[in-house]
This record gives sequence, C-alpha cells and structure tokens, in this order.
Amino acid sequence: MRIGLLSLMLPLLLLAMPDKGKSQSEKVLKETIKSIKLFRKGDQTSVAVVRLGGMEELELHFDDLGGRPMNYFYTYELRNADWSAVNLSQMDYIKGFTQNRINQYRLASGTFTKYVHYQTNLPTSNCMPSRSGNYLLKVFENGDTSKLLFVKRMMVVEDRINIALDVRQPFASQHYTTHQKIIANVALGKLDVFNPAQQVKLVVIQNNRWDNAQMADVPTFIRDRAFEYNFEDKFIFEGGKEWRWADLRSFRFQSDRVGSVDYQPKSYEVYMRPDSLRPLQSYIYFRDINGMYVVESIENINPWWQTDYAKVHFTYMPIGNYDQFQDDDLYITGEMTGYTADAAAKMEWNPNLKVYETTLMLKNAYYNYYYATQPKRAAKTPLTILHTEGSVWQAENQYIAFFYYRDFGGRADQLIGWSQVNSLRFTNPGR
Repeated sequence: MRIGLLSLMLPLLLLAMPDKGKSQSEKVLKETIKSIKLFRKGDQTSVAVVRLGGMEELELHFDDLGGRPMNYFYTYELRNADWSAVNLSQMDYIKGFTQNRINQYRLASGTFTKYVHYQTNLPTSNCMPSRSGNYLLKVFENGDTSKLLFVKRMMVVEDRINIALDVRQPFASQHYTTHQKIIANVALGKLDVFNPAQQVKLVVIQNNRWDNAQMADVPTFIRDRAFEYNFEDKFIFEGGKEWRWADLRSFRFQSDRVGSVDYQPKSYEVYMRPDSLRPLQSYIYFRDINGMYVVESIENINPWWQTDYAKVHFTYMPIGNYDQFQDDDLYITGEMTGYTADAAAKMEWNPNLKVYETTLMLKNAYYNYYYATQPKRAAKTPLTILHTEGSVWQAENQYIAFFYYRDFGGRADQLIGWSQVNSLRFTNPGR
C-alpha cells in the first residue's frame, strides 16, 4: 500500500547525507603518507566491507616517504549511518585490544624515491569490531591517537535482509538524458520495523565514492514485508562518461597518455598529454575501473615496495584562450585524490600558456580520473562533471546500497544488509 502521512513528509525527510557526516570524511594529515589503499583481500577495486564474525579480510596498504620505519598503530571508531558519532565506548564495539600495531613493513627496493611500505590484514583476532555498522579506521603514530596519520572508511555488515537494485533512466526532464536513477527493493525477512522514519536508513553510493552519497529513511511504498525506494528526486546520480586514464605502470616504457618523461638523476618528471573538454564528444563505452586506481608494475615482481614515485604533471585545455572557469574552481578527481576538493587536487590557471595545471606525486599504477568543477561561492557544493566531462544516462557505473537498522532505544545504527549493481549488469547481493 502507498504510505499516506509518511509520503507527505518526504520533502523534509529525504535529505542528502548531512554535513556532520561528510565532515568525518577520509583524510590524510601527514604529508609523507601516500598511496593509501583499503580493500577486500585480493581486489584493489572493491569496497571495504567485511561480514560480522565472517572470514573475509581487508588489506590495508600505505607508504611513508619519510624514509625510516616508524611505530604505527590503528584503531576503529564506530559511526552511525550518516557517519555521525555514536554514544558508545570503544569497549562496546571492539573485541580485544582497542588499538593494534602494524608490524608488517618493508623498505622500498630499487627505487629513486625512498619510502617504507606498510601493510596489514584486517580485522585480526586480537582487535576486531564486535558490532555491525560504519567504522572509521584510524592510523596513528606511537600509540598516541592525537598523532593521526589518516582516516579510512570501512563497513561491517550482518546478513539479515536482502536488497534488489535496479538502474533506470529518470523521468524528470532535467535529468532524463544525463543522470541515472537507483530503485531499491528491500525484503525484510524476519526483521520487525514499526517506525521506518526512526529505525531504518538506506544509503546509496556510486563507484565506491562517499562524496556524493545519498540517504533516505522513509520508503516510497510498503508491500507486505518489503520496502520499495523509488523516487524522482532521490538516488539520482550524474551518469558521467567512462573515466580518463593514466597508465603509469612504468616510467621507462611510456603509455599512450604519457607525453614525455624527464629522467632526472634521482627522480622522474612525467608530463601527461593535455586533456580537453568532453561534453560535446559522442559517448563511447570502454572498460574502466570507475575512478579507482590499481597499484601495478610491468617491470617488477612486487608492486607494493618495488615501484617508484614520480611528479606527474596534468594539463587541462579549455575552449579558447581564456579562463573558462572564472566563477568555478577546477579539480582533478578520483581515488588518487580522495574525491576531495582540496588544495592538492586543485587545477591552477596558467595565464601564459592559457591552460590549467597541477602536479601530483604518484606511484607506479593504473589510474582513472575526471576533471570536475565547484562554484567558488558555494564551497560545500558537491563536485560536478557536467561542464568538463559531460554526462549521459547510458554510462557504466557501479552502485552500492547499504541498509541500516536501529532497535528502539538503541544507541547506534546497525548495518544489516548491502548489495551492489552495475548499470550494465545484474544485481550482486554483496555475497
């Protein structure tokens, strides 16, 4: 049946992810920390999800360009569905020690750039989450949580419900040709939900990103023991186009997108071929990794500590010889920049060459990236690719849905189901 009173409340209840949640985003606080990867074991392009009490593991990898081994530790911090803080102590959601030392590290071998590579598998038997939900993985120095290095998101899930996802073309005229709409059907099974507005939340992310995550608590329809989420103003995402790529798996053998490499005595300077606007280009499907990057090498056995770093120069050419984005800031975005609109990812206008430029310190890997804009007068507005890449509803994207539940009187949201779907394929229930 269609919800009556709850439907009238939709304009108030269907809000984007709150700012307080976004403020707890992934971040890096030490400049020497590079190439942070957290993924399901064996798959660098996967989302960091494990099952409560299951056998799955996450791999954590990162480099410290400081050059000497350090004592680094990690801990978990439980968060609600919107990534706001929970009213629980760590003893309530961590089994074993509340912090653990990263014991596995290796000095870089055969590289110009000296660094220490750290890695560990999570969770371990002596330090593991004991509740389902969202977690912030925090890595810090010398057992002192105030000396924070970086923060990464991860999720611990229970299998209590099933989610079926579908990707459709929106009906709204402003989104019909450029966006994709996600429809979700949640089979509750034995779960009792008396007040959806207070007890459940559905969050959908696109391509493992959290910067444009969307959340709804009240479903559109309730049928028997199932919730349907089918909105015309929610779970609408820019379709984009297939991502640009930078094949930097070797600095000696130059790939198609590399213009030149300046071989310094003890470093590399890589100059990518200039990029240009794509909104007016016809859409062509090709296989990509949806904004992620994969640490790989075509010359070395182990890419984690036998690959080098280089200063990689990116150039973006606007239409005509003028500053096309005078009212906007231009960013290079993807997993390699954390999908963030910060100084490291910002493109600077070069008035002499009439182009936008930036330089990133990158490891040997295969990278996907976009160019995106943000209004200068609205710094909290999500990045958009409509003016730089263009967007079509037919594009290939990966969507993941997380379903959260809270008991009456509960003090934290539980993650009780997840599912993923590709816009060109069928639903994968996260198993």
